Amino acid sequence: MIDYIKGEIAELQPATAVIECYGIGYALSISLNTYTAIQGKKECKLYVYEAVRQDAAQVLYGFSTKQERELFLLLISVSGIGGNTARTILSALSPAELVNCISTENTSILKGVKGLGLKTAQRIIVDLKDKIKNDSIAVGTVDISPTPAANNKQVHDEAVSALTMLGFAAAPSQKVVYAILKAQPNATVEQVIKLALKQL
Repeated sequence: MIDYIKGEIAELQPATAVIECYGIGYALSISLNTYTAIQGKKECKLYVYEAVRQDAAQVLYGFSTKQERELFLLLISVSGIGGNTARTILSALSPAELVNCISTENTSILKGVKGLGLKTAQRIIVDLKDKIKNDSIAVGTVDISPTPAANNKQVHDEAVSALTMLGFAAAPSQKVVYAILKAQPNATVEQVIKLALKQL
């Protein structure tokens, strides 16, 4: 089992990171929170969860903190929540926001995440509320000021690419991203994706 991977960031996109370690490039699926945490760095350390799907394909999920990985593991323990859905939740909400939603039983924010209905949001709260209290997950906030967008086209393309990797269709993703950038031309990739996740 891989606990973490530490190495040079060879490639980085809002939904994926390739970390080179001793000549091997590890492709990891990441959340928007992790992307924000490691953006602009040459090297990083990502905590890993290794998933083996039914078709025998192996997927590595990477997290900038142990707390985010712990939340991911709790989320996928809920019936009906898979790895990609858990990653989408952790892209739409910061770990601190997610813990707050669950502890205060705020279903309205949870069901605002694409792919989550009211019943699933309620199930997450019922299943995880006590676990979060018992585990005493300490969630630190990442205070990173995102750099302003260099140009809209690059931001548009990266945001659409990330959304399609998260499982959204390309056409509606492009439409939503275009509308967001039209209203907020200086928005960063992270900001656009967070807004898009609430609209798709």
